[in-house]
Amino acid sequence: MNNMNLIQRTLGVLLVCLICLGPAGALAKDMRQSFAVQAENRARMEETARQELARARAEAQERTRQIKQDKEALTAAIQDLKNRNKVLEKDNQELVQRVQDRQAVRDSLLEELALSRAENRELSGFIRSAAKDLEALLIQSPQSALSENRHRFLAPVIHEDRFPSMADIRAMADAWFHEITAAGQVRTVPGTIIDRQGLEQEARILMLGNFTGIYVLESADAREPEVGFLLYSDASQRFFALSRLPEAGTVGRIQAYLAGKRPDVPVDISRGTALRQYTLELDLADQIPKGGPIVWPILGILGLALVILLERLVFFFRKQMKSEPFMDQLRSLVAGGDWEGCEALCRSRKNKWIPRILLTALAFRDHSRQDMENALQEAILGEIPAIERFVSTLGMLAAIAPLLGLLGTVTGMINTFHVITYYGAGDPKMMSGGISEALVTTMLGLTVAIPIMLFHTLLSRRVETQIGQMEEKAVAFVNMVFKARNDCRP
Repeated sequence: MNNMNLIQRTLGVLLVCLICLGPAGALAKDMRQSFAVQAENRARMEETARQELARARAEAQERTRQIKQDKEALTAAIQDLKNRNKVLEKDNQELVQRVQDRQAVRDSLLEELALSRAENRELSGFIRSAAKDLEALLIQSPQSALSENRHRFLAPVIHEDRFPSMADIRAMADAWFHEITAAGQVRTVPGTIIDRQGLEQEARILMLGNFTGIYVLESADAREPEVGFLLYSDASQRFFALSRLPEAGTVGRIQAYLAGKRPDVPVDISRGTALRQYTLELDLADQIPKGGPIVWPILGILGLALVILLERLVFFFRKQMKSEPFMDQLRSLVAGGDWEGCEALCRSRKNKWIPRILLTALAFRDHSRQDMENALQEAILGEIPAIERFVSTLGMLAAIAPLLGLLGTVTGMINTFHVITYYGAGDPKMMSGGISEALVTTMLGLTVAIPIMLFHTLLSRRVETQIGQMEEKAVAFVNMVFKARNDCRP
Protein backbone atom coordinates (compact mmCIF):
# COMPACT_ATOMS: atom_id res chain seq x y z
CA MET A 1 0.00 0.00 0.00
CA ASN A 2 2.79 2.36 0.74
CA ASN A 3 4.37 1.54 -2.63
CA MET A 4 1.18 2.52 -4.55
CA ASN A 5 0.98 5.94 -2.91
CA LEU A 6 4.57 6.50 -3.74
CA ILE A 7 3.97 5.70 -7.44
CA GLN A 8 0.96 8.06 -7.72
CA ARG A 9 2.83 10.96 -6.18
CA THR A 10 5.69 10.33 -8.57
CA LEU A 11 3.44 10.47 -11.65
CA GLY A 12 1.82 13.76 -10.52
CA VAL A 13 5.13 15.38 -10.08
CA LEU A 14 6.21 14.28 -13.55
CA LEU A 15 3.08 15.78 -15.16
CA VAL A 16 3.56 19.11 -13.42
CA CYS A 17 7.10 19.24 -14.59
CA LEU A 18 6.14 18.56 -18.20
CA ILE A 19 3.49 21.25 -18.16
CA CYS A 20 5.77 23.83 -16.71
CA LEU A 21 8.55 23.07 -19.12
CA GLY A 22 6.47 23.50 -22.37
CA PRO A 23 7.42 26.47 -24.59
CA ALA A 24 5.39 29.59 -23.96
CA GLY A 25 5.28 30.57 -27.63
CA ALA A 26 3.72 27.32 -28.76
CA LEU A 27 1.04 27.73 -26.15
CA ALA A 28 0.23 31.17 -27.51
CA LYS A 29 0.07 30.08 -31.17
CA ASP A 30 -1.84 26.98 -30.94
CA MET A 31 -3.43 26.20 -27.64
CA ARG A 32 -5.43 23.46 -29.22
CA GLN A 33 -2.52 21.82 -30.82
CA SER A 34 -0.65 22.06 -27.64
CA PHE A 35 -3.49 20.69 -25.71
CA ALA A 36 -3.76 17.75 -28.12
CA VAL A 37 -0.10 17.13 -27.89
CA GLN A 38 -0.26 17.44 -24.18
CA ALA A 39 -3.27 15.14 -24.15
CA GLU A 40 -1.34 12.66 -26.26
CA ASN A 41 1.64 13.01 -24.10
CA ARG A 42 -0.54 12.77 -21.12
CA ALA A 43 -2.16 9.63 -22.44
CA ARG A 44 1.23 8.25 -23.29
CA MET A 45 2.53 9.15 -19.89
CA GLU A 46 -0.54 7.74 -18.21
CA GLU A 47 -0.03 4.57 -20.17
CA THR A 48 3.53 4.57 -19.14
CA ALA A 49 2.49 5.33 -15.62
CA ARG A 50 -0.08 2.55 -15.72
CA GLN A 51 2.55 0.21 -17.01
CA GLU A 52 4.96 1.38 -14.40
CA LEU A 53 2.19 1.11 -11.84
CA ALA A 54 1.39 -2.39 -12.99
CA ARG A 55 5.03 -3.26 -12.96
CA ALA A 56 5.40 -1.66 -9.57
CA ARG A 57 2.36 -3.46 -8.31
CA ALA A 58 3.67 -6.68 -9.74
CA GLU A 59 7.03 -6.01 -8.26
CA ALA A 60 5.37 -5.00 -5.00
CA GLN A 61 3.32 -8.14 -5.02
CA GLU A 62 6.40 -10.14 -5.87
CA ARG A 63 8.35 -8.39 -3.17
CA THR A 64 5.44 -8.83 -0.78
CA ARG A 65 5.32 -12.48 -1.70
CA GLN A 66 9.06 -12.76 -1.30
CA ILE A 67 8.86 -10.83 1.93
CA LYS A 68 6.15 -13.17 3.12
CA GLN A 69 8.21 -16.10 2.00
CA ASP A 70 11.25 -14.60 3.60
CA LYS A 71 9.22 -13.81 6.68
CA GLU A 72 7.89 -17.32 6.80
CA ALA A 73 11.36 -18.66 6.14
CA LEU A 74 12.83 -16.34 8.71
CA THR A 75 10.07 -17.20 11.15
CA ALA A 76 10.72 -20.87 10.52
CA ALA A 77 14.43 -20.24 10.77
CA ILE A 78 13.92 -18.25 13.95
CA GLN A 79 11.77 -21.00 15.34
CA ASP A 80 14.32 -23.53 14.23
CA LEU A 81 17.05 -21.44 15.79
CA LYS A 82 15.00 -21.15 18.94
CA ASN A 83 14.50 -24.88 18.93
CA ARG A 84 18.15 -25.41 18.23
CA ASN A 85 19.00 -22.82 20.85
CA LYS A 86 16.85 -24.69 23.33
CA VAL A 87 18.56 -27.91 22.33
CA LEU A 88 21.94 -26.21 22.55
CA GLU A 89 21.03 -24.67 25.88
CA LYS A 90 19.97 -28.07 27.08
CA ASP A 91 23.14 -29.59 25.66
CA ASN A 92 25.10 -26.72 27.15
CA GLN A 93 23.52 -27.30 30.52
CA GLU A 94 24.31 -30.98 30.21
CA LEU A 95 27.85 -30.13 29.14
CA VAL A 96 28.17 -27.63 31.97
CA GLN A 97 26.91 -30.28 34.36
CA ARG A 98 29.29 -32.79 32.85
CA VAL A 99 32.11 -30.23 33.12
CA GLN A 100 31.16 -29.59 36.72
CA ASP A 101 31.01 -33.32 37.37
CA ARG A 102 34.33 -33.78 35.60
CA GLN A 103 35.74 -30.83 37.53
CA ALA A 104 34.56 -32.37 40.78
CA VAL A 105 36.07 -35.70 39.73
CA ARG A 106 39.22 -33.87 38.67
CA ASP A 107 39.40 -32.01 41.98
CA SER A 108 38.83 -35.28 43.82
CA LEU A 109 41.49 -37.00 41.75
CA LEU A 110 43.89 -34.09 42.23
CA GLU A 111 43.25 -34.21 45.95
CA GLU A 112 43.82 -37.96 45.96
CA LEU A 113 46.91 -37.44 43.80
CA ALA A 114 48.25 -34.78 46.15
CA LEU A 115 47.51 -37.00 49.13
CA SER A 116 49.12 -39.95 47.37
CA ARG A 117 52.16 -37.84 46.46
CA ALA A 118 52.41 -36.58 50.03
CA GLU A 119 52.16 -40.14 51.32
CA ASN A 120 54.72 -41.26 48.76
CA ARG A 121 57.04 -38.41 49.70
CA GLU A 122 56.57 -39.23 53.36
CA LEU A 123 57.12 -42.92 52.72
CA SER A 124 60.11 -42.16 50.50
CA GLY A 125 61.54 -39.85 53.15
CA PHE A 126 60.98 -42.47 55.81
CA ILE A 127 62.65 -45.13 53.68
CA ARG A 128 65.58 -42.81 52.91
CA SER A 129 65.87 -41.92 56.59
CA ALA A 130 65.83 -45.62 57.45
CA ALA A 131 68.41 -46.22 54.72
CA LYS A 132 70.67 -43.52 56.19
CA ASP A 133 70.27 -45.02 59.66
CA LEU A 134 71.03 -48.46 58.25
CA GLU A 135 74.07 -47.09 56.41
CA ALA A 136 75.38 -45.50 59.61
CA LEU A 137 74.70 -48.73 61.50
CA LEU A 138 76.50 -50.85 58.92
CA ILE A 139 79.45 -48.46 58.77
CA GLN A 140 79.77 -48.49 62.57
CA SER A 141 79.25 -52.24 62.86
CA PRO A 142 82.38 -54.37 63.32
CA GLN A 143 80.73 -56.96 61.10
CA SER A 144 81.55 -54.70 58.13
CA ALA A 145 85.23 -55.51 58.61
CA LEU A 146 84.42 -59.09 57.61
CA SER A 147 82.24 -58.17 54.60
CA GLU A 148 83.51 -55.45 52.29
CA ASN A 149 81.15 -52.68 51.12
CA ARG A 150 78.09 -53.96 52.96
CA HIS A 151 76.39 -50.58 52.69
CA ARG A 152 77.06 -49.82 49.03
CA PHE A 153 73.62 -51.07 47.91
CA LEU A 154 72.05 -48.22 49.92
CA ALA A 155 73.62 -45.45 47.81
CA PRO A 156 70.87 -45.44 45.09
CA VAL A 157 68.16 -45.39 47.74
CA ILE A 158 69.72 -42.46 49.60
CA HIS A 159 71.03 -40.26 46.79
CA GLU A 160 68.88 -40.91 43.66
CA ASP A 161 65.67 -38.91 43.13
CA ARG A 162 63.40 -41.88 42.64
CA PHE A 163 60.94 -43.81 44.69
CA PRO A 164 62.57 -46.85 46.34
CA SER A 165 61.50 -50.14 44.86
CA MET A 166 60.34 -53.22 46.72
CA ALA A 167 63.67 -54.84 45.89
CA ASP A 168 65.44 -52.01 47.72
CA ILE A 169 63.14 -52.37 50.73
CA ARG A 170 63.65 -56.15 50.82
CA ALA A 171 67.42 -55.68 50.63
CA MET A 172 67.25 -53.20 53.52
CA ALA A 173 65.15 -55.59 55.60
CA ASP A 174 67.58 -58.44 54.88
CA ALA A 175 70.50 -56.24 55.93
CA TRP A 176 68.73 -55.28 59.18
CA PHE A 177 67.98 -58.88 60.09
CA HIS A 178 71.48 -60.01 59.13
CA GLU A 179 72.97 -57.33 61.36
CA ILE A 180 70.68 -58.28 64.25
CA THR A 181 71.60 -61.94 63.85
CA ALA A 182 75.34 -61.24 63.61
CA ALA A 183 75.21 -58.91 66.62
CA GLY A 184 73.97 -61.77 68.79
CA GLN A 185 76.44 -64.40 67.60
CA VAL A 186 79.77 -65.55 68.98
CA ARG A 187 81.79 -66.97 66.11
CA THR A 188 85.31 -67.55 64.91
CA VAL A 189 86.06 -66.53 61.33
CA PRO A 190 89.19 -65.94 59.27
CA GLY A 191 89.81 -62.35 58.30
CA THR A 192 92.30 -59.63 57.47
CA ILE A 193 93.56 -57.29 60.18
CA ILE A 194 96.16 -54.54 60.50
CA ASP A 195 98.70 -55.78 63.03
CA ARG A 196 100.59 -53.71 65.58
CA GLN A 197 103.31 -52.95 63.01
CA GLY A 198 100.74 -51.58 60.52
CA LEU A 199 100.89 -54.56 58.16
CA GLU A 200 98.01 -56.57 56.75
CA GLN A 201 97.86 -60.04 58.24
CA GLU A 202 95.51 -62.99 57.93
CA ALA A 203 94.34 -63.97 61.39
CA ARG A 204 91.69 -65.97 63.16
CA ILE A 205 89.10 -63.55 64.54
CA LEU A 206 86.77 -64.25 67.46
CA MET A 207 83.69 -62.04 67.12
CA LEU A 208 81.75 -61.50 70.35
CA GLY A 209 78.68 -59.96 68.78
CA ASN A 210 79.26 -56.29 67.97
CA PHE A 211 81.08 -55.64 71.23
CA THR A 212 84.57 -57.09 71.02
CA GLY A 213 86.88 -58.62 68.45
CA ILE A 214 89.81 -60.84 69.45
CA TYR A 215 92.50 -62.02 67.06
CA VAL A 216 94.86 -64.97 67.13
CA LEU A 217 97.85 -64.36 64.86
CA GLU A 218 100.05 -67.30 64.03
CA SER A 219 103.69 -66.52 63.37
CA ALA A 220 106.51 -68.79 62.30
CA ASP A 221 109.01 -66.77 64.34
CA ALA A 222 107.09 -66.99 67.62
CA ARG A 223 106.53 -70.11 69.67
CA GLU A 224 103.13 -68.95 70.86
CA PRO A 225 100.50 -67.24 68.70
CA GLU A 226 99.89 -63.58 69.35
CA VAL A 227 96.54 -63.00 71.04
CA GLY A 228 95.08 -59.53 71.40
CA PHE A 229 92.07 -57.31 71.08
CA LEU A 230 90.87 -55.60 67.91
CA LEU A 231 89.68 -52.05 67.40
CA TYR A 232 87.23 -51.32 64.58
CA SER A 233 87.68 -48.17 62.48
CA ASP A 234 84.54 -46.62 60.98
CA ALA A 235 86.52 -44.64 58.43
CA SER A 236 88.29 -47.60 56.82
CA GLN A 237 85.90 -50.33 58.02
CA ARG A 238 88.82 -52.50 59.06
CA PHE A 239 90.12 -54.18 62.18
CA PHE A 240 93.27 -52.82 63.81
CA ALA A 241 95.20 -54.75 66.44
CA LEU A 242 95.34 -53.00 69.78
CA SER A 243 98.80 -51.51 70.21
CA ARG A 244 99.06 -52.97 73.69
CA LEU A 245 98.82 -56.70 74.24
CA PRO A 246 96.61 -57.92 77.09
CA GLU A 247 98.06 -59.31 80.28
CA ALA A 248 99.11 -62.93 80.52
CA GLY A 249 96.10 -63.87 82.62
CA THR A 250 93.71 -62.36 80.08
CA VAL A 251 95.51 -64.15 77.23
CA GLY A 252 95.21 -67.42 79.14
CA ARG A 253 91.46 -66.95 79.62
CA ILE A 254 91.00 -66.17 75.93
CA GLN A 255 92.96 -69.24 74.85
CA ALA A 256 91.04 -71.41 77.30
CA TYR A 257 87.77 -70.07 75.90
CA LEU A 258 88.88 -70.78 72.33
CA ALA A 259 89.84 -74.29 73.40
CA GLY A 260 86.43 -74.81 74.98
CA LYS A 261 87.80 -75.04 78.53
CA ARG A 262 86.13 -71.89 79.86
CA PRO A 263 82.57 -70.63 79.47
CA ASP A 264 83.49 -66.95 79.75
CA VAL A 265 85.77 -64.53 77.96
CA PRO A 266 86.64 -60.84 78.53
CA VAL A 267 84.25 -58.49 76.69
CA ASP A 268 84.43 -54.72 76.25
CA ILE A 269 80.78 -53.70 76.48
CA SER A 270 81.72 -50.12 75.59
CA ARG A 271 82.58 -51.29 72.05
CA GLY A 272 86.20 -50.17 72.09
CA THR A 273 86.15 -47.23 74.48
CA ALA A 274 87.56 -49.21 77.39
CA LEU A 275 90.19 -50.81 75.14
CA ARG A 276 91.32 -47.40 73.88
CA GLN A 277 91.53 -46.25 77.48
CA TYR A 278 93.55 -49.37 78.26
CA THR A 279 96.15 -48.39 75.67
CA LEU A 280 96.47 -44.95 77.28
CA GLU A 281 96.96 -46.29 80.79
CA LEU A 282 100.44 -45.74 82.18
CA ASP A 283 102.21 -48.24 84.37
CA LEU A 284 103.68 -47.13 87.65
CA ALA A 285 107.10 -47.37 86.08
CA ASP A 286 105.97 -44.94 83.35
CA GLN A 287 104.45 -42.48 85.80
CA ILE A 288 107.31 -42.31 88.30
CA PRO A 289 109.78 -40.41 86.04
CA LYS A 290 107.13 -37.73 85.42
CA GLY A 291 107.11 -36.81 89.11
CA GLY A 292 110.43 -35.03 89.07
CA PRO A 293 113.23 -35.29 91.66
CA ILE A 294 110.84 -35.36 94.65
CA VAL A 295 109.76 -38.85 93.60
CA TRP A 296 113.03 -40.46 94.63
CA PRO A 297 112.90 -39.48 98.32
CA ILE A 298 109.33 -40.78 98.42
CA LEU A 299 110.47 -44.05 96.89
CA GLY A 300 113.33 -44.13 99.40
CA ILE A 301 110.79 -43.80 102.22
CA LEU A 302 108.79 -46.64 100.68
CA GLY A 303 111.88 -48.84 100.46
CA LEU A 304 112.90 -48.07 104.04
CA ALA A 305 109.36 -48.75 105.26
CA LEU A 306 109.31 -52.08 103.43
CA VAL A 307 112.65 -53.08 104.99
CA ILE A 308 111.39 -52.13 108.46
CA LEU A 309 108.12 -53.97 107.90
CA LEU A 310 109.93 -57.07 106.66
CA GLU A 311 112.30 -56.99 109.64
CA ARG A 312 109.37 -56.62 112.06
CA LEU A 313 107.47 -59.47 110.44
CA VAL A 314 110.49 -61.77 110.69
CA PHE A 315 111.14 -60.62 114.26
CA PHE A 316 107.59 -61.28 115.46
CA PHE A 317 107.43 -64.54 113.57
CA ARG A 318 110.58 -65.82 115.28
CA LYS A 319 109.45 -64.67 118.75
CA GLN A 320 105.89 -65.87 118.41
CA MET A 321 104.86 -69.02 120.30
CA LYS A 322 101.74 -70.82 121.53
CA SER A 323 101.65 -69.63 125.09
CA GLU A 324 98.78 -71.71 126.46
CA PRO A 325 100.38 -75.18 125.96
CA PHE A 326 103.63 -73.81 127.41
CA MET A 327 101.84 -72.43 130.49
CA ASP A 328 100.03 -75.73 130.97
CA GLN A 329 103.35 -77.62 131.02
CA LEU A 330 104.86 -75.04 133.35
CA ARG A 331 101.84 -75.20 135.67
CA SER A 332 102.17 -78.97 136.05
CA LEU A 333 105.89 -78.66 136.83
CA VAL A 334 105.32 -75.86 139.37
CA ALA A 335 102.54 -77.82 141.04
CA GLY A 336 104.93 -80.79 141.43
CA GLY A 337 107.71 -78.60 142.81
CA ASP A 338 110.01 -79.49 139.92
CA TRP A 339 111.85 -76.19 139.74
CA GLU A 340 114.72 -77.65 137.78
CA GLY A 341 112.26 -78.93 135.20
CA CYS A 342 110.69 -75.47 135.06
CA GLU A 343 114.10 -73.90 134.50
CA ALA A 344 114.97 -76.48 131.82
CA LEU A 345 111.65 -75.88 130.05
CA CYS A 346 112.22 -72.13 130.03
CA ARG A 347 115.84 -72.46 128.87
CA SER A 348 114.74 -74.71 125.98
CA ARG A 349 112.69 -71.78 124.64
CA LYS A 350 114.88 -68.97 125.78
CA ASN A 351 114.66 -67.18 122.42
CA LYS A 352 110.94 -66.55 123.08
CA TRP A 353 109.72 -63.60 125.16
CA ILE A 354 107.55 -65.36 127.73
CA PRO A 355 109.98 -68.18 128.64
CA ARG A 356 112.83 -65.66 128.91
CA ILE A 357 111.04 -63.35 131.36
CA LEU A 358 109.72 -66.33 133.36
CA LEU A 359 113.25 -67.73 133.58
CA THR A 360 114.26 -64.46 135.24
CA ALA A 361 111.43 -64.82 137.75
CA LEU A 362 112.44 -68.41 138.71
CA ALA A 363 115.52 -67.05 140.45
CA PHE A 364 113.17 -65.16 142.82
CA ARG A 365 110.84 -68.06 143.57
CA ASP A 366 111.91 -68.08 147.21
CA HIS A 367 111.52 -64.31 147.59
CA SER A 368 108.44 -62.30 148.31
CA ARG A 369 105.70 -61.62 145.80
CA GLN A 370 106.81 -58.02 145.47
CA ASP A 371 110.36 -59.05 144.64
CA MET A 372 109.19 -61.54 142.03
CA GLU A 373 106.80 -59.02 140.47
CA ASN A 374 109.55 -56.43 140.38
CA ALA A 375 111.87 -58.90 138.67
CA LEU A 376 109.21 -59.76 136.10
CA GLN A 377 108.45 -56.08 135.51
CA GLU A 378 112.14 -55.42 134.97
CA ALA A 379 112.37 -58.29 132.50
CA ILE A 380 109.31 -57.07 130.60
CA LEU A 381 110.70 -53.53 130.46
CA GLY A 382 113.90 -54.97 129.07
CA GLU A 383 112.02 -56.66 126.22
CA ILE A 384 109.87 -53.66 125.31
CA PRO A 385 112.57 -51.69 123.38
CA ALA A 386 113.15 -54.64 121.06
CA ILE A 387 109.41 -55.08 120.58
CA GLU A 388 108.74 -51.39 119.91
CA ARG A 389 111.78 -50.90 117.69
CA PHE A 390 111.07 -48.94 114.45
CA VAL A 391 107.39 -48.45 115.34
CA SER A 392 107.83 -44.72 115.79
CA THR A 393 110.02 -44.67 112.69
CA LEU A 394 107.13 -46.03 110.63
CA GLY A 395 104.87 -43.32 112.00
CA MET A 396 107.39 -40.68 111.09
CA LEU A 397 107.77 -42.08 107.56
CA ALA A 398 103.99 -42.13 107.16
CA ALA A 399 103.91 -38.42 108.04
CA ILE A 400 106.85 -37.44 105.82
CA ALA A 401 105.62 -39.14 102.62
CA PRO A 402 102.51 -36.96 102.02
CA LEU A 403 104.50 -33.85 102.95
CA LEU A 404 107.01 -34.70 100.25
CA GLY A 405 104.10 -35.23 97.86
CA LEU A 406 102.79 -31.79 98.78
CA LEU A 407 106.25 -30.35 98.19
CA GLY A 408 106.29 -31.96 94.75
CA THR A 409 102.87 -30.45 94.06
CA VAL A 410 104.15 -26.99 94.92
CA THR A 411 107.30 -27.33 92.81
CA GLY A 412 105.26 -28.71 89.90
CA MET A 413 102.85 -25.78 90.01
CA ILE A 414 105.77 -23.37 90.21
CA ASN A 415 107.23 -24.92 87.06
CA THR A 416 103.83 -24.67 85.38
CA PHE A 417 103.57 -20.97 86.17
CA HIS A 418 107.08 -20.43 84.85
CA VAL A 419 106.07 -22.07 81.58
CA ILE A 420 102.95 -19.88 81.39
CA THR A 421 105.09 -16.81 82.06
CA TYR A 422 107.53 -17.57 79.24
CA TYR A 423 105.34 -19.29 76.64
CA GLY A 424 101.77 -18.35 77.54
CA ALA A 425 98.81 -20.65 78.09
CA GLY A 426 98.08 -21.37 74.43
CA ASP A 427 99.71 -24.79 74.27
CA PRO A 428 98.56 -27.22 76.97
CA LYS A 429 101.44 -29.58 76.16
CA MET A 430 103.92 -27.03 77.44
CA MET A 431 102.18 -27.02 80.82
CA SER A 432 101.67 -30.77 81.07
CA GLY A 433 105.14 -31.41 82.51
CA GLY A 434 104.61 -29.28 85.62
CA ILE A 435 101.06 -30.53 86.10
CA SER A 436 102.23 -34.14 85.78
CA GLU A 437 104.94 -33.51 88.35
CA ALA A 438 102.42 -31.98 90.76
CA LEU A 439 99.89 -34.78 90.40
CA VAL A 440 102.34 -37.70 90.33
CA THR A 441 104.17 -36.61 93.48
CA THR A 442 100.89 -36.12 95.34
CA MET A 443 99.61 -39.47 94.18
CA LEU A 444 102.86 -41.24 95.01
CA GLY A 445 103.14 -39.56 98.43
CA LEU A 446 99.63 -40.64 99.40
CA THR A 447 100.16 -44.09 97.90
CA VAL A 448 103.23 -44.57 100.09
CA ALA A 449 101.80 -42.93 103.22
CA ILE A 450 98.49 -44.79 103.37
CA PRO A 451 99.88 -48.35 103.58
CA ILE A 452 102.67 -47.21 105.92
CA MET A 453 100.07 -45.71 108.26
CA LEU A 454 98.04 -48.89 108.04
CA PHE A 455 101.02 -51.10 108.86
CA HIS A 456 102.09 -48.69 111.60
CA THR A 457 98.67 -49.04 113.22
CA LEU A 458 98.70 -52.82 112.90
CA LEU A 459 102.26 -53.03 114.24
CA SER A 460 101.42 -50.75 117.18
CA ARG A 461 98.45 -52.93 117.97
CA ARG A 462 100.61 -56.02 117.75
CA VAL A 463 103.17 -54.51 120.15
CA GLU A 464 100.46 -53.62 122.66
CA THR A 465 98.99 -57.11 122.38
CA GLN A 466 102.38 -58.73 122.90
CA ILE A 467 103.22 -56.59 125.95
CA GLY A 468 99.79 -57.29 127.42
CA GLN A 469 100.26 -61.01 126.86
CA MET A 470 103.67 -60.91 128.57
CA GLU A 471 102.21 -59.07 131.57
CA GLU A 472 99.31 -61.50 131.75
CA LYS A 473 101.57 -64.57 131.73
CA ALA A 474 103.88 -62.94 134.28
CA VAL A 475 101.00 -62.39 136.72
CA ALA A 476 99.74 -65.91 136.06
CA PHE A 477 103.21 -67.33 136.80
CA VAL A 478 103.47 -65.38 140.08
CA ASN A 479 100.09 -66.66 141.17
CA MET A 480 101.09 -70.15 140.11
CA VAL A 481 104.34 -70.07 142.18
CA PHE A 482 102.78 -68.69 145.34
CA LYS A 483 99.88 -71.09 145.11
CA ALA A 484 102.36 -73.98 144.93
CA ARG A 485 104.31 -72.55 147.90
CA ASN A 486 101.14 -72.29 149.94
CA ASP A 487 100.17 -75.84 149.06
CA CYS A 488 103.60 -77.13 150.23
CA ARG A 489 103.31 -75.61 153.71
CA PRO A 490 102.19 -78.00 156.55
